[in-house]
This record gives sequence, C-alpha cells and structure tokens, in this order.
Amino acid sequence: MNSIKQYHLSSLMLVLLISISLISCVTINIYFPAAAAEKVAEKIVNDVLQSGDSATEINKKNTNEQGQLENKKYHSSYALLSIMNFIIPVAEAGQANISIDSPKIRSIRKSMEKRQAKLAPYYKSGAVGFTNKGLIASVSSKGLSIKQKSTVNKLVKAENRDRLALYSEIANANGHPEWRADIQKTFAKTWINKISKGWMYQSNSGKWAHK
Repeated sequence: MNSIKQYHLSSLMLVLLISISLISCVTINIYFPAAAAEKVAEKIVNDVLQSGDSATEINKKNTNEQGQLENKKYHSSYALLSIMNFIIPVAEAGQANISIDSPKIRSIRKSMEKRQAKLAPYYKSGAVGFTNKGLIASVSSKGLSIKQKSTVNKLVKAENRDRLALYSEIANANGHPEWRADIQKTFAKTWINKISKGWMYQSNSGKWAHK
C-alpha cells in the first residue's frame, strides 16, 4: 500500500511540475500584438508621409488632433495593462496594446516628419525608394547633380538611422525589446502600402518597381 501511495504522490508531483513549467512558458513568451502594431504603424507612417506634402496640411492637422487622443488612449491602456499584469497571471497579457507615448519616440517622429519635405521630391522622381526592410534606399541617380547625389545620400542615411531607432525604441518603451524585428516587419509592410502611386518600392524578392 505504501508503494502505491508513493507512486500516486510521485505522479501528482510530476503533473504539478509539468503544469508549472507550462505556465512559466506562457508567462515568458507573451505573443507579439500584431493588430496593435499595425495601428501604431499606420498612425506614424501617415503622419510622416503627410508631413512631406504641403497640400495635406489640413488633413495633417486633423490627423494630429486625432493622434493625440489615440496616444492618450494608448498611454492609458498601457498603464492599465501594467497594473493588470501585476494583479492577474501574465498568461492573460495577450491583449496588450503598444504605446508610442515616450519622449524618445516623439523626438524621432518629429525628426522624420521634418525631413519628409526634403525627401518627397526624390520619392516622386524615383531617385529614392522604400525597401522591404522598412528602410529607404537610393534607387537611381540618373539626372541628379553631384550636389543632389550628396544630399540624397545624407537624407537616406539620416532617415534610416531614425527608422531603426524608432523600431527599437517602440519595442523598448513597451518592455519587450524582442519585439523589435516584428515591429520593423510591420512597418515595412505599412510604408509600402501607404506610399503614393508612382513611388519606388522593393518587392519581397528584392526587385524595384513603381507602385
């Protein structure tokens, strides 16, 4: 009888250990909130691209006003999420939002928006295009002067520096640096979806084409 009891006790302990291990895995591996990331990407991409076109200033103002409300919602949701994560099991954290309300993110966005007026002519001419990695690149220098080529190189370098910083900062600001690659992939798709007709973009295969 003692052997049977010990066997049942051992089995019970084994089940308990397996359950704890599974819960731990769920706790550590919080899945990437793709839907929230898409909303954030659309918000930022729209603001950046519109800032480069003076014809959309009215729309930009309306978008910014709406964005302020959205940012407050994101900020409130993020704060609430932090409290909920403290109270309830982290396994329930799959409904996370992504906050973009941080000084660093605001600074990067402002820098990108300010640069778009200079980049817009090169987007329209096809000299600069959007890569499949969420960055930009010089596509063709045909018709550009030496000075313009130098300008393009500087703009591309500065823009890519800001974009990479943006993707990393969004992940870090939300406490999940491991999300950086997924955030960059989300932005890569969004940039290409939002660019104007005729602008250059890079397909998944790496080929350049007009939208």
